Amino acid sequence: MQTIANFAVQMPLTPNHRIYGDTGPSVYILHGIFGMLDNWHYAAGLLSRNHKVVTYDARNHGRSFHDNDAGYDAMSSDLLGLMQHLGDEKAHIVGHSMGGKTAMHFAELYPEKVESLTIVDIAPKAYPAGHGEYFRAFETIDFSQVQSRKDAETQFLPFAPDAAVRQFLLKNIEPIAAGGYQLKINVAALKAHYQDIIGELHFSRGYAGPTLFIHGEKSGYIKETDKPNILNYFPNASFVSVPGAGHWVHADNPEAFMQVLTAFIHQHSHE
Repeated sequence: MQTIANFAVQMPLTPNHRIYGDTGPSVYILHGIFGMLDNWHYAAGLLSRNHKVVTYDARNHGRSFHDNDAGYDAMSSDLLGLMQHLGDEKAHIVGHSMGGKTAMHFAELYPEKVESLTIVDIAPKAYPAGHGEYFRAFETIDFSQVQSRKDAETQFLPFAPDAAVRQFLLKNIEPIAAGGYQLKINVAALKAHYQDIIGELHFSRGYAGPTLFIHGEKSGYIKETDKPNILNYFPNASFVSVPGAGHWVHADNPEAFMQVLTAFIHQHSHE
């Protein structure tokens, strides 16, 4: 008798996500490297007054699935799959840093899915490596022996002298029942794809829809010299500098940031 093998069809995995609100045009928010969905809790809460807002953990981050592929094609496919899973034909897409590059790549691949595009403090260019010490911390600290979050912060101190950065990075560990801590992020995949993550995006056509680049006054991630190249691929882009803010614009000056973001999304919303 001939044996017929049954092959399971592998379905795309759904990222861990949270939904705020249930009415109005949808907004999807994409965080940066080493981040997670709750980095955008404040912004999502405010936007949810007039929108359905979706925040989610990118693959290899937070409570989302781990995968060897940490490139922008894969992360764009995750966003498309999440939108389909939640029944959203179109949405306003907001992305910060790595999430901003994902958003730009997504907008080129699936322009029909994008109501408007907001890019927070990132350009499509290549950036110098700047996360080496953080990778080193995640790789060298024995988290199974860490006794408390205070202990973890002390061990992180040589790798991240800035207290705010340490608190941000420490969101990537969680306690385990047997004692000690473990990492939530997939350090190996992120490190393997790090040059892709910080590298230049290459567009064939870009995105011609309404686009806003918000950058921090003190950041330096988007320079005046970057704007002509950005406009080549995002011809309807405008630029806003948020006073007193660095790279984490939404945390450094949340009031000014939210005024700009809310006005832009409202302007380009169609009920």
